Amino acid sequence: MTIRRQDRIDALTRELTRLDDEAIDTLYGLEPVFEPGAALLTVAGLIEFVEVECPYCWEAYGTQVDLSGGSFTYVEDCQVCCQPIELECEVDQTGALVAVRTRRMD
Repeated sequence: MTIRRQDRIDALTRELTRLDDEAIDTLYGLEPVFEPGAALLTVAGLIEFVEVECPYCWEAYGTQVDLSGGSFTYVEDCQVCCQPIELECEVDQTGALVAVRTRRMD
């Protein structure tokens, strides 16, 4: 019984002393940070970072769009004024982003 407890303590100690980004995110329950130009996103080509303009407050802000499913429409809150915005993302047959259009929800 003592060995199992000591093994768990040792494993936890190793985990806590690992200071890479993934370990810190896991330890504190954080979501991963989007790093522009990150190898995984660039190579996969499935997620693109775009700048959109809010149709309510006219402020521009950045957001990520997932291109893996083709063209789509979804609702997201403006990061500045919190109003709901309908984003229509047009993706061509090769998986490239063609256009992002924003609409008011009222």
